[in-house]
Amino acid sequence: MVAGGSGRRFGGPKQFLQLAGRPVAAWSVAAARTVADGVVLVVPAGADHSDSGAPGPSTMGADRVVVGGSSRAGSVRAGLAAVPEDAAVIVVHDAARPLATPALFAAVVDAVRSDGADGAIPVLPLSDTLKRTSEGRVLSTVDRAGLATTQTPQAFVAARLRAAHRGAGEATDDAGLLELEGATVRTVPGDPRNLKLTRAEDLVVAEALMAGIDR
Repeated sequence: MVAGGSGRRFGGPKQFLQLAGRPVAAWSVAAARTVADGVVLVVPAGADHSDSGAPGPSTMGADRVVVGGSSRAGSVRAGLAAVPEDAAVIVVHDAARPLATPALFAAVVDAVRSDGADGAIPVLPLSDTLKRTSEGRVLSTVDRAGLATTQTPQAFVAARLRAAHRGAGEATDDAGLLELEGATVRTVPGDPRNLKLTRAEDLVVAEALMAGIDR
């Protein structure tokens, strides 16, 4: 569970703000628990956390809390180091997506276990027209056929995910690192309600959406 961001665009660490009576990260941890034997929460340096291995108020319900790195990939690697070596499937989720449902977690895990894929990610087809721009000018229209937006949670065969991170590469998501190694990454239908909290107003939208989601 990646909650190591500083929240620059949001105006602060969004993952610890209250949403419908619980911290944002606590919602994500609870959803992950529906498919996971254990949950590791990665937090920013300086955040109140406990690395004792015992759940407590500051752990958001996770089994372990560790300090992340200077990048998203670095934070994932910090979390991987705390995952038991005998784990067969590892799920990576951005804690800033508190509306991800247990059904979405189950979908990506099932895709890895049943399809023989190295990984599985939720995607949504693009609905908006895409323009390539530069310095306030439109340069061209981008054909959106075959393009999709990507969400988390993302599930992976543990050995393939660890191998992809062994080279200390950087990518905007973990599937990107596996793609560079020629791994097979399947897609499952994403959820349009699976909002990523990026700006302050997103918290208001999440509050409204939360009422209509079966958790």
